Amino acid sequence: MKINIHRSNEHRIFAGVIGGLSEKYGWDVTLARVIFVLLAVTPIFPGVIAYLVLWLLMKDPID
Repeated sequence: MKINIHRSNEHRIFAGVIGGLSEKYGWDVTLARVIFVLLAVTPIFPGVIAYLVLWLLMKDPID
């Protein structure tokens, strides 16, 4: 199952997941990364698992 969001080629650090979400929804990439990191270090939000699941579900970047 793939979701209709592509990983980013331009705003990519690891897999382009946060960059792809930012491009899709018109968010600032830096702000989205900061928010993700802040959420990922809290024990309530399993950030690494969420990132890996999104990486698997998101389509490959469009060239």
